[in-house]
Order: sequence, then structure tokens, then C-alpha cells
Amino acid sequence: MPLKSPARRPARKPARRAQSAAGDGEIDASIALHAGDRFLVGRDRIRLLEAVAEHGNITRAAQATGFSYKTAWDAVNAINNLLPTPAFRTRTGGRAGGGAQVTDEGRRLIATFHRLEARLTEISRLIAEEGLEGQDEALLLMFGARLSTRNVFQCEVREVARGPVEVRVTLRLSDAHAIEALVTNAAATSLALAPGRRALALIKAPFVALSAARSDGAVNTFAGEVVARVDDESSAEVRLDIGAGKTMTAVVPRVDADRLQAVVGARLTAGFAPAHVILAAN
Repeated sequence: MPLKSPARRPARKPARRAQSAAGDGEIDASIALHAGDRFLVGRDRIRLLEAVAEHGNITRAAQATGFSYKTAWDAVNAINNLLPTPAFRTRTGGRAGGGAQVTDEGRRLIATFHRLEARLTEISRLIAEEGLEGQDEALLLMFGARLSTRNVFQCEVREVARGPVEVRVTLRLSDAHAIEALVTNAAATSLALAPGRRALALIKAPFVALSAARSDGAVNTFAGEVVARVDDESSAEVRLDIGAGKTMTAVVPRVDADRLQAVVGARLTAGFAPAHVILAAN
């Protein structure tokens, strides 16, 4: 819906238009979603997806947007985790050693992001000219949420089973994956959880355990391939590709990661308790 400018009060003097950082007299608002110290969705990431769509290759897209190859991969993995279906897929073969493509979901993300930024720019311009009074839409300035967890997944609520105290919520992450969460009745009511509702599932990386055993279909267990590992003196951060364009990050004691031989290419299973899932919905 287009944003309608509120009627000006006759007695009010026009406010001076705010200057952008470029000094061109125009407001330029941008939005971004972070998880800890990582961008999930922002203008640069959208430009990367646009470059992938243009060049059909992650290396050329990274070069065109100023990303390193690794940073480009981290970016698209983070975006894929937020979407119900991947925004980005790779294909093998070809003279360039394989290619990449932006999916229909990715193209919708690009278009939606540009619409939101245009709307936010208009809201910011109105605030600069009119002030905050009467600008209920200014709440949209809170788009730039920062999250302290590494695992953020957009899901669809499939089932809500209420008990006397707790509510067990089953969420569809992808066609191949489901997440179960335990929340209080009050939280389920506050979030208006019901089948078909969209929600974010957040799991802190230290709550994710790793195992060498194959997933037996137990609740919140995901088999995958190690695609990255970073160590410090006592801990290891291990990221698994769990399929369907999703990745999951675990932070475990370094000795456990060594015992499991959690090296790139290894097959491991990640798991977490339903009580460790935090749900968020707008």
C-alpha cells in the first residue's frame, strides 16, 4: 500500500529537509538484519544476490560487489537460513567450474527489500520534514533488529499442542526439516501461534550438541556435512550444511570437536532440546 503523506497544518512552517551523508539533500534510509556480528540481510547482501543473478557465478558476483569468496558464501548461507526455501542455489560443471543462480524466492527477497527501503526512505523524509507527530509509521524504523544467536530460521507453524503449562509447537523449516519448540501458554497466546503462522526460530549455538551418530529421526536432530570450523583456545565453532539450503552452527568444547573429528567434509549430527528454541513473531 503506498504511504500517504499527512495533511500539513496551515500554521506550521515547513521544516528544513535533512541532508544525507552525501550532501545531496535527499534522505537515503537503509535497513539491515543482524545475528550477532553477522549481517543477514542488508543492502550489500542484496547487491550480492543481484550480482549472482546477473553473472551466474559466485566468484564473479563476489568480485563485482567487493566481497571475498568466503564472505560471499557466508552471506548467502545466512540469507538461505532466513527463508522458507533457498534464495540461492549452486550447480556443478561447466567451463567455470560450476555456477550459481538466484531462485524465485531470492528474487522475491530482492524486490521486497527494495520496496521496504523505499518505504522507509519516504517515512524518514516525512519525519525530517514534518516531525514525529502523527507519524505512526515511524515504528517501521525498528526494522534493523540485532540478534545474539547464530541460528535464525524462518519457519511456518504446523501444529500447536497446548498443555496445562507448556505448549509444544511444531514448525516446518523446509520440506525435509521440522523444529519443535516448548513455550509457555502465555507466550503462545502473545505470539498468536497457530497453524500457518510465520515465526522465527532462534537457537543459540552453545545449545546445539554434536554427535557422530546418524540422525534417527528424533526431535530436533539434523544430519549434515561440516562446511566450516573455527577454533579458539577452548571452544570450536562448527557449521553444518543440513540440506535444503540450510546451515546450523554449534559451539562445543574443542576437545569434543577433536574427538568427533569435526573437520570440513565430516558427517555429523546436530541436535538441541525443544526448550532451547526461542520463537519470535511480528
